[in-house]
Amino acid sequence: MLVDVHAHLDHELYRDDLNDVLAHAQQAGVVAIITNGVNPTSNNNVLALAKKHPLIKASFGLYPTDLLGIPDESGMPRYTQPIDLDHEFAFFTKHKNEFISIGEVGIDYKWDKDHHDLQKQHFQRIIEFAQKVKKPLIVHSRNAEQDVLDILDSSTTKKVVLHCFMGNRKLIKRAADNKYTFSVPALIARLQHFRMLAEEVNINQLLTETDCPWLPPTPHQRNEPAFVLESAKNISEVKKLDHEEVKKNIFMNYQRMFLQHE
Repeated sequence: MLVDVHAHLDHELYRDDLNDVLAHAQQAGVVAIITNGVNPTSNNNVLALAKKHPLIKASFGLYPTDLLGIPDESGMPRYTQPIDLDHEFAFFTKHKNEFISIGEVGIDYKWDKDHHDLQKQHFQRIIEFAQKVKKPLIVHSRNAEQDVLDILDSSTTKKVVLHCFMGNRKLIKRAADNKYTFSVPALIARLQHFRMLAEEVNINQLLTETDCPWLPPTPHQRNEPAFVLESAKNISEVKKLDHEEVKKNIFMNYQRMFLQHE
């Protein structure tokens, strides 16, 4: 009953052995892998993967730096020209019944130092569109946690997954009080911040993710969806709850967030 709500299986690191990676995930008990797109090419890739592999669920995303035409991480198709939001919204609408969520979207101040206002405008428009098509949001907030929460709080949306949220305890509490959900990466196995987050947040507001191929639970390895087991195991330890109970709770959270329509 495990779920990975944030993966990047269209990354080139899976080009040669994706079937093996999916087999490992199933052997670990993973029943759903939400693969997040980051731009038009990536969204087409994840849509094709979801059609081919029932385990994979497509999420259409517009990564904040891709929208600006400022590429960052390697290994993914990246855009060096700004992306037309209206054109992408038309694509999303055309395929409305073929994707499960809108993400990865949000704000990133690590890679972009000069276009913060434009990033905020983009994020606001994406939130409004997500509400229109009734899809949950998977939100990236690197070095921009407070601004992300300010914008989310100014909207009425509650179907929000804060991916790999690095905000401090005060911001975590603020987001939790507003009923947002947090996806806890397998990196919790070696990063105390996520153990603190798991301790602070109600089990009904937690999901599990890998962000694979990045953020592995063991250094210097390629991450993959099977390792989401580490997220669930560590949440169990922090919460002092039975492992099976935690997995059941997180699966119910996944169903409520992504499968129940308003």
